[in-house]
Amino acid sequence: MNTNIYIGSEIDPLQSVVIHRPGDELENLMPQYMERLLFDDIPYLPAIQREHDIFAAELQKTGAQVLYLKDLVVDVLQDDEKRQSFCTEFLQRYYSFEHDIYQEVLSYLKELTAEELFQTVTTGIKKKMIASKRPLHLADMIGQSYPFYVDPMTNLYFSRDAQSVIGDAVSINMMDQKARACEPFLMETVFQQHSKFVGQASHLWLNREHGYRIEGGDILVLRPDVLAIGISARTSPQAIESLARTLFTEKSAVTKVLAIELPKKRAFMHLDTVFTMVDHDKFTIHPAILGSQESVFLLEPAEDGEISITRQSHLQEALGRALDLAEVTFIPCGGGDPITAAREQWSDGANTFAVAPGKVMTYERNATTNRLLREYGLEVIEIPDSELSRGRGGPRCMTFPLYRKPL
Repeated sequence: MNTNIYIGSEIDPLQSVVIHRPGDELENLMPQYMERLLFDDIPYLPAIQREHDIFAAELQKTGAQVLYLKDLVVDVLQDDEKRQSFCTEFLQRYYSFEHDIYQEVLSYLKELTAEELFQTVTTGIKKKMIASKRPLHLADMIGQSYPFYVDPMTNLYFSRDAQSVIGDAVSINMMDQKARACEPFLMETVFQQHSKFVGQASHLWLNREHGYRIEGGDILVLRPDVLAIGISARTSPQAIESLARTLFTEKSAVTKVLAIELPKKRAFMHLDTVFTMVDHDKFTIHPAILGSQESVFLLEPAEDGEISITRQSHLQEALGRALDLAEVTFIPCGGGDPITAAREQWSDGANTFAVAPGKVMTYERNATTNRLLREYGLEVIEIPDSELSRGRGGPRCMTFPLYRKPL
C-alpha cells in the first residue's frame, strides 16, 4: 500500500484516494428525519452502489490507487485493544446517555467483531437493538421517539469533508452539523493507529481542539503556497484564520490564503459546490457567487507574527494575482444561463474532480456544463448519478485524495 501523503494542487495527477461505498446507513433514512440527516430524498441503495462502483472503476482507470474507508478502519479494529478503546472513545466523544444506557450501548459495541463494529457505528444503533437485551424504558416506548441511540452516518460517502491533506500535513476537521460529527473520528483513527499511516503526515491537526468548525469541501489547494477556503454555512471565519495561523507559524509552504465568502444557503453548502479548479488557469464556477456582492479576503503572514488580512476587489483578479497568472478563465456552470445554471448547480455541475490537469470527473446529468468544459479543451469523464446526486454532493465531494504527484 502506497500511503505517501501530499497534496500540492487540486490538479496534480492523482495517485491515491480514499472513498466510501454507500452502504446500509442509507437504508436508515426515513422521510421524517431526512432534514436531520441532511438529505432531501432517499436514494435507492442497489442503484447508488452501482453508480459508485462505476465511479471507483473510473478512478482506477486513471492509474490511481483507490482505498476504501471501511477497509482502513477495519484493519485497525482487528486489534482487540484498539477495538475496545475505539468503542469507548466513540461514545464518550459524541454521545451523552444516561449511565445505564451508556453501559448497555458500550457493552453491545464491545461484543462486535471489527467488521461488525464498523458496520454498526456507521449504519446507526437502533434503540430496539439494545432494548432486546433489557426491559424497555418509557422513552423507548413513546410512538414518535427517535429510533436511534447512535445516528446513521448517511453522508459518509462524501469522504472529502471530514479531513483534508494540505501539503504533507493532515487536518482532521470539526464538522458543523451534528449528523456528521462522528465522521472525522474514522480517519483520525486511521492516521493515528493504522500501521501504514502512522507518522506519514508531517503534522496531524485536530480542529476539535480549538472548537472552530471547518469542512474539507471548503478547502482547495490551488498551489503549494496558495489555498482558497470558503467562508460558508459549514466553515467559520475563525476556523480559517486559525488554520492560516497554523500554516504560517509552522513554516509550511502556504503563504497565501484566499477566503471567499459564500451565501449561507444549502445550495451553496461548500466552496467546492460552486467553484473548483480544473486546470492551471481554469476554474468552474456558479455565476451566482460573482458580481457586486463578492467578498474575497487575502490572508498572509505579517512581519510581527500576526496575520495580514486585505479585502480583494474581485475573485478572478485575486486569483490571478495570487497564482501569478496573466489571465484566469472561469467556466460558468450551466453556461451562465440563469435557469440551466441553477438546475445544474443543484446537481453539482461545478463540483468537478480533477484527476490530472485538464482532466476531470463530472456527473453526466450536467450536460450543458460538461459540453462547455469540453469546448474549453478539457477531457471529461462522466459518471452516472441518478442516485448519487440525491445526497447533494458531486465527484469532488466523494473523494479524499491522499497523494497527488507534484508536476
